Amino acid sequence: MNAAPPPQVEVTEYTDPLCPWAWGAAPLFARLRTAWSGGARWRRVYAILFDEDEEPAPDPAAETAWYARYVAEVCAVTGASHAPRLARVAASSWPASRVAKAAERQGPDVAEEVLRRLRASMFVRGEPADTLPLALAAARDAPGLDAARLASDAASAAVRAAVAADRAEARRPVAAAFAVVDGGPHPGRPKETPAGEWRYALPTLRLRGPGGDVLVPGWRPEEAYEAALRTVRG
Repeated sequence: MNAAPPPQVEVTEYTDPLCPWAWGAAPLFARLRTAWSGGARWRRVYAILFDEDEEPAPDPAAETAWYARYVAEVCAVTGASHAPRLARVAASSWPASRVAKAAERQGPDVAEEVLRRLRASMFVRGEPADTLPLALAAARDAPGLDAARLASDAASAAVRAAVAADRAEARRPVAAAFAVVDGGPHPGRPKETPAGEWRYALPTLRLRGPGGDVLVPGWRPEEAYEAALRTVRG
């Protein structure tokens, strides 16, 4: 029997486990991953929304109250649920991103469930998985998960290097990202980080195939992603 041809389209998803816009887009992206599975290779890049070594807020309680209102406003747009109370603004995206990256080594089903649980830590329970013990605890008992292997992989230099590569890639947005002019609720232009770098807005999909290279940044309707797929398929 002949082997199936390789996928013609590569989809790169720039995301973060603790991003409210990515939380809202997750159900749509899950449908797209299923619908496109026969003709696209989907790759996640963890962009690190909350970076290490950022200056702490002078008033953590006020910052948490402000961010909780922001999350509620985002979820009002996306239709996603959110926790009635947020314990704190996440100190770092690195732990959740390392656990999510490590889970990919155990197959796509495990990776999807672990990522869902990491997101739920913030947007369902209001306790962001912003330390490695909290991120591992959030993933615990996921069906099919080897928890000991996850802990070992998440703590490894190889997984940290993979997340560092993701972070760097997300901070090299292509020129087309800066040309975005859509005035929607989440326009999708690259964001300047506290370190003075630019990174893709989250979430952003980049589709590449025989028909070209198309970005779909920010919060978009399903039709925008389907149109991008048609274009890159040529």
